[in-house]
Amino acid sequence: MELDDVRVDAYMTTGVETVHPDAWVTDVVDRLKAGPQYGGLPVVDDDDHLLGFVGAIDLLEVDGSERVESVMSRDLVVVRPEMTVKNAARVIFRTGHQFLPVVDDERTLLGLFSNGDAVRSQIERTTPSKVQSTREMLERTHSISISVTEREIRVPSLIPTQREVYGDELEGRKYELQNGLAEPLIVVSYGAETLLVDGHHRALAARQLDIERMVAHVLTVSPDEVGELGLRKMARLGGLESLADIEVNDYLQHPLIEKTEPAQ
Repeated sequence: MELDDVRVDAYMTTGVETVHPDAWVTDVVDRLKAGPQYGGLPVVDDDDHLLGFVGAIDLLEVDGSERVESVMSRDLVVVRPEMTVKNAARVIFRTGHQFLPVVDDERTLLGLFSNGDAVRSQIERTTPSKVQSTREMLERTHSISISVTEREIRVPSLIPTQREVYGDELEGRKYELQNGLAEPLIVVSYGAETLLVDGHHRALAARQLDIERMVAHVLTVSPDEVGELGLRKMARLGGLESLADIEVNDYLQHPLIEKTEPAQ
């Protein structure tokens, strides 16, 4: 399964603590003091239908005798369980939300997908399978045997093989790099050149953060064995000689993202 196929429901947090709209504000304050993971509580009815969210900011200067339904936020961004992790992560990093409620067609709360879940999905789905598939593709295409090592490479020397990246995902990769969470790149060492195969967002984020070196899985191909490597030809035909040639595009809204209507 490719990363683009991984769904939100594979990584969302279930069994989320919730609150009823009839609860007293004072009770919510006590629960928030106990430190819920998301800094607030989803508000659901008796059938677990999502009605809103109540957080600390909603309770500022609010009398404890008020009901939750009178102070909760009703204008939420929600996603469906079948949305891909990659697209949900883009929404999180683009909008600045710390989490997204996951609901079904009936607006039943299924779980929460947080920025932490987005990072976890990337870290837990490590690169060995992608490295192996890249290795097999190159060996099959060029009828050669390829060695793989893991070592640091110079970011400024990378030649990309992908023309564009998403701006919001780029911000997410900066977060990962700044917090030591980024997984290794996959590159091909081809003589004096280093071709970037996987990790264009991470590499470009590193460049923007002035990070000189990153860990990578390095597949070594000798120019003596392969006269013209297909990946090198792809980069040449695309006019890609350095990370500066990559275009950064904004993310277009995904059809599975929706705004909830205030509950009646």
